[in-house]
Amino acid sequence: MNGKRLLVLDDDALVAGTIRQIALSAGFEVHCVGDGTAFLEAVERFAPDHLVLDLLLPGMDGVQVIERLARAGCRARLVIISGLDCRVLEAASRNAAELGLAIAGILTKPFRPAQLRALLSEQGGCGGAGPVATGRADEAQGEQALAEDLADAIADRDLSVAYQPKIDCGTGKLAGFEALVRWEHPLLGTIGPARFVPLAERLGLVDGLTECVLDLALDWFARLRADLPAAALEPGLQPQLSVNLSARTLSDTGFVDRVLARCGRAGLAPAEVIFELTETAAMEDPVASLGLLTRLRMKGFQLSIDDFGTGFSSMLQLVRLPFSEVKVDRSFVASASRSHESRAVVKSIIDLGHSLGLRVAAEGVEDEATLALLVDAGCDLAQGYLVARPLAPDCVLPWIQARWPAIDTPRCLRVAGSAA
Repeated sequence: MNGKRLLVLDDDALVAGTIRQIALSAGFEVHCVGDGTAFLEAVERFAPDHLVLDLLLPGMDGVQVIERLARAGCRARLVIISGLDCRVLEAASRNAAELGLAIAGILTKPFRPAQLRALLSEQGGCGGAGPVATGRADEAQGEQALAEDLADAIADRDLSVAYQPKIDCGTGKLAGFEALVRWEHPLLGTIGPARFVPLAERLGLVDGLTECVLDLALDWFARLRADLPAAALEPGLQPQLSVNLSARTLSDTGFVDRVLARCGRAGLAPAEVIFELTETAAMEDPVASLGLLTRLRMKGFQLSIDDFGTGFSSMLQLVRLPFSEVKVDRSFVASASRSHESRAVVKSIIDLGHSLGLRVAAEGVEDEATLALLVDAGCDLAQGYLVARPLAPDCVLPWIQARWPAIDTPRCLRVAGSAA
């Protein structure tokens, strides 16, 4: 192999670390960065002969990075990775090849170490879409093995939960956290929930997955509450924990009683827990979902309709089901500061939610301009990289204690400058 310098762009530190270890074992010198700007600067400084590029990135996305690489005349061989559908990866690879970049291949997450090593050892010039790291039969075999590993991970409680903070738009104070399940596979590294949650649903494992998340998150949240500094909280208001709920769980008649018992053991009141579900999930079995969600609300739990505005039945769901919160989809929030149409949608959803007596949360808040827009529109809660990325359990309290200042107005949300 002529080249031994690899530059990695992936905002997930665990994935980047896994790639680093694989490449180091193959004899590469490796440098990892987490955003497109730093990556493009490192291309000039580090002079790599191989690149690994994730498509899904905050800020400058992978396609934009590819275009910049092409304009700069980059000759390094490119491996494109993502958890997206393989056809999206192939399209991105064709685009890169047509722009004149040298394509080593594409990898769908999760991938095996041998697949990455094979692509890094490939030689050749530019052009072509490059080899796809998994064929149909291999993919099916890999999926079956992954399913067995997932079943074991759920049974052994070998999963973890990260927590992304939410703030009150009006005061800048801490409003709560969203619990986000994570799976660190012993061989494949980090596997995103977009991959393994649908797998759990297909295999009938999602109830066990949900209960694993609840066990971890409720116990953690109960411990955290006692240590929260008063400066981070709005007087008289307790933060809440949001947990995502699968459509499959909405037909589980025993779920309400089990989650009540779990809250009791953790010493939490039901009102401190919010269950988030997408409008699509609520429509899979409308009769069963109406009954279960009504029982949850009767017991004091809060309900949030997630990704609002992306489905055709949004209005129907708000009227039909007993939600207490509506969550504006990140696709509208992220573009609101530069798109009149997105701003109009966000403002309309906020006004609609308030007219129905619902609290409104916005996810995907990544800059001060977006936060200012949400404040002006009267949004209640904000969540996104401006506030903080998802945090490991033992990082949350230090993050609050060290980085949450006294805030006079969310427009000068100084915590944004120190987000994890």
